[in-house]
This record gives sequence, structure tokens and C-alpha cells, in this order.
Amino acid sequence: MDFESLLKPGVRGKAEDTVTDANTARSFGSGGLEVYATPCMVALMEKACVAAVDKLLPPGFSTVGTELNVKHLAASARTMPVWAEGTLLSIDGRALSFRVEAFDKAGKIGEGSHGRFIVENEKFLKKAEAANRRFEL
Repeated sequence: MDFESLLKPGVRGKAEDTVTDANTARSFGSGGLEVYATPCMVALMEKACVAAVDKLLPPGFSTVGTELNVKHLAASARTMPVWAEGTLLSIDGRALSFRVEAFDKAGKIGEGSHGRFIVENEKFLKKAEAANRRFEL
């Protein structure tokens, strides 16, 4: 399948959240302070990239994350709205490269790059299940 005809560089996605007790570093276990947890920011960045491309794929296809290189630049306090934006930079067969950024009302809180790979859902899940069965007792 020619995914390059479906997806074009520049396609963007956005994901939003609010800093709550549940996604602070203290509650999430990634630190001791009540500020937005880095793993939650990373997940929000991935969600933005999914929002950019998965809706453009044919039924039965989606993307999985393969690579992240992210910097968390600033802290966001509880009750602060946060959002992430993902921009598709390039397509190489099934491999996708994104620029990711995260923000709160005060400005940019994170930035980096993210790689995703297009998979055929059923085939991918069967392969994962087969791998899991090899390790069952």
C-alpha cells in the first residue's frame, strides 16, 4: 500500500489535558513534586501524533510508537491546561517522523522528535500474541 499518497508532510495533530493530582510527578511516581509528570507529557505528545495521522489511514491500519527524543523544558502546576502538537515531517514507507511540542498557558514546556510505524492491526496483534505465547509457562 502506498501510504505516501495518503499522508503528507505538514499534517498536524493536537491533544489536550489539564494538570490534575492524578498526572503530577508525585502521583505518577516519576518525581516528588506536584507538577505535570514527564511521562504524561510524552504520552500527550504521542497522542497528538496519533491524532495527526491515524484518521487518514485505511480501516484496519494504525500506528505504533517506535522512538522518542524529548526534552521537558518547564514545569506546569496543577489546574494548568496543557496541550501537545505533532507535525508529520517525513514518510519513508511505513516509517513516520514527527516534530513534537508541548505547551501550557505560559509557553512551551517540551519539544522533541517522535517516530511511529504504520501497522496492519490484525496482523500486528497476532504477531504480538504469538510472541507472548512463547513465554507462557
